[in-house]
Amino acid sequence: MHPDLEKVASRHSHAAAPPAELLAGEADAELLAKLGYKQELRRNFTMIEVFGIAFSIMGLLPSIASTLAFSIPAGPVGMVWGWFLASGCIFIVGVAMADLGSAMPTSGGLYWWTHYFASPKARNALSFLVGYSNTLGLVGGLCSIDYGFALMFCSVIVIARDGEWEPTNGIVYAVFLACVLCHGVLASTLSKIMGKLQTVFVAMNLILIAATIIALPVGKRMASERNNAHYIFTKTENLTTWPTGWAFMLSWLSPIWTIGAFDSCVHMSEEAANAAKAVPYGILMSIGSCWVLGFIIMIVIASCISPDLESVLGSSFGQPMAQIYYDAIGKQGTLGLMSLLFIVQFLMGLSITVAASRQTWAFSRDGALPFSNFFRKISQKFGYIPLRCVWGCVLLAAILGLLCLIAPAAASALFSLAVAGNNVAWGTPILCRVVWGQKKFVPGPFYTGDRFSTPIAWAAVLFLIFGIFLAMFPTSGPDPTPQSMNYTVVINMAVWGGALGYYFIDARKWFTGPKVTVDELPEGVLAETEAVGSSDIDVAESVEHFKEVGEKVGEKNNSIESS
Repeated sequence: MHPDLEKVASRHSHAAAPPAELLAGEADAELLAKLGYKQELRRNFTMIEVFGIAFSIMGLLPSIASTLAFSIPAGPVGMVWGWFLASGCIFIVGVAMADLGSAMPTSGGLYWWTHYFASPKARNALSFLVGYSNTLGLVGGLCSIDYGFALMFCSVIVIARDGEWEPTNGIVYAVFLACVLCHGVLASTLSKIMGKLQTVFVAMNLILIAATIIALPVGKRMASERNNAHYIFTKTENLTTWPTGWAFMLSWLSPIWTIGAFDSCVHMSEEAANAAKAVPYGILMSIGSCWVLGFIIMIVIASCISPDLESVLGSSFGQPMAQIYYDAIGKQGTLGLMSLLFIVQFLMGLSITVAASRQTWAFSRDGALPFSNFFRKISQKFGYIPLRCVWGCVLLAAILGLLCLIAPAAASALFSLAVAGNNVAWGTPILCRVVWGQKKFVPGPFYTGDRFSTPIAWAAVLFLIFGIFLAMFPTSGPDPTPQSMNYTVVINMAVWGGALGYYFIDARKWFTGPKVTVDELPEGVLAETEAVGSSDIDVAESVEHFKEVGEKVGEKNNSIESS
């Protein structure tokens, strides 16, 4: 896209014009057209449902259960305060992304923003890198969620057989594969009600959280059976060979992985009504709710966990959370809650399959993926969804899941693939904006203000860089064995090196960034493009104009929704 056209597109991205199709309200369709894309997906997600897809992917309690092995080694302080501090940092990242998501809401937002804000020499390569990192990070997230489901499912069988059965790596992979295939089928056939289902998924998450918060203290009904406040908030442990302070920092991996799906709101931009508001508020609501509810859950777990943390980590059930349940509410109660836990984990996988397919589709729409012409097709029969991208993500997840057959250490790298890959994808557009594109940025209806927006962006970038390095450390100590090695650095370097190698060897010849897919650009944009070529536009005036137009678009969308 021509730089001047990009500049004008951002400044006028909230203007209203008659719709080209009946897939969206006129304001949303015109907003997308100003960014260069025609409306191809049906906008059937409300703001609450956009929040719902992010919150359901986060799957708060199942994610905490899957990542307790990161936080328990640091003791209650790592569990409780590690969660609180890391979640606050993640919220800052969410605020920085919300600024961008409100200004330019599109399904491929992360690599689109990178291309828009980066310097002309670096924009194509960086956009290409971000697109691949984000796409593979989301598929890695699908793998890690479904791998967690497989472990929880098997742990229920272990509990039912009183620990006399142990699943092999092959059995775990078979369960994983069945789960991934089920997600492909459901994501393909339930598209018309997928938005409504997110409300159900949120309700299921809240029911599980409430049941756990009530059941654990009730199960340990005697005060002497529960840990006191001093233990919960001040007791430190170090079950690693790292220094105690670094063991505490490694406990941050639990919230970093758990609250790591907020960019799904961006990927649902082109299916969201009133996207300029639904996207930023979906991001902040999902992070904020996990921050608060997760803090409460961690306090409850720390109050009811056995002080013998090593026995909890080494539980014969294969899941620390299963042991915590078992110690508090016995076999039958554990079977009930663990069953609900893996059901909610299954719903998480379905939601991230949807989000990953939308990012994959957006990237193929811009011709960046192999076989893009094949994958970018939209299935009208199945409800205007990228059906081929759904199954492309399922196939890739099934292949990556073969790591389950190697060793638990290799499989755990799937968790960190999602962390490190997505951190690069989130941080790059934010960095490009503050380094190269600050003068080009014109805010949307949600904006943190000129005074705070840039410092927030820099804080977000610094935390994301820290998170990338954190995800690559062996969690047990500085002298890992092949079995305890963290292979994240190998996997992610292969992803990033492969993407950049592919770009410089071949893709640089044909990849020029996001494509214009609208049949014709609005006349107003073309007219002002010419004006931009001859004289600069006052940014302050543009901001005020944008805010006025944004308010009108919000009113227009609200009237469309109410009708």
